[in-house]
Amino acid sequence: MLAMALGIVIVVAVAVLWWVLDYAGVFLTVSSSINDVIGSATANFDLVSLLDFSRVMGVAVVVAAVEVVLVSIVATLFAFMYNLSVGLTGGVEVVLTDQN
Repeated sequence: MLAMALGIVIVVAVAVLWWVLDYAGVFLTVSSSINDVIGSATANFDLVSLLDFSRVMGVAVVVAAVEVVLVSIVATLFAFMYNLSVGLTGGVEVVLTDQN
């Protein structure tokens, strides 16, 4: 469940970050700066179409899905390794007592 929550956080954070950057005009400014540096009138670099919202969100969803799968696999592997180590060492017993 934690991996699912982190996946949702990734998608929402990317959406909010994209919206803020678009609202601030960062994409247009960077695109015009790159066009100024390139200096070619025939080939314009269009960062706005490259970083379209649907494309960015698609990548964010894929990254979140991969994160969920990898965290689940790693958590299963760590649980297996923990159970093996407890079986070999006997584990650690913690006893809480009340001192009077």
